[in-house]
Amino acid sequence: MRGLWRIFLGILHELSDETAYRRHLAAHGVAASGAEWRRFSEERLRQKYQRARCC
Repeated sequence: MRGLWRIFLGILHELSDETAYRRHLAAHGVAASGAEWRRFSEERLRQKYQRARCC
């Protein structure tokens, strides 16, 4: 049961970008802050909407 709970929480963290944010912090060697979250979010949204979609 605990294993299922951990998997469920892991999925929720992925869906809410928490895991990606932690990877971003580690890759850039910075601490979590409001400004860093904004920078992360803006970069992620920019990448998402710059990709051209067809049809």
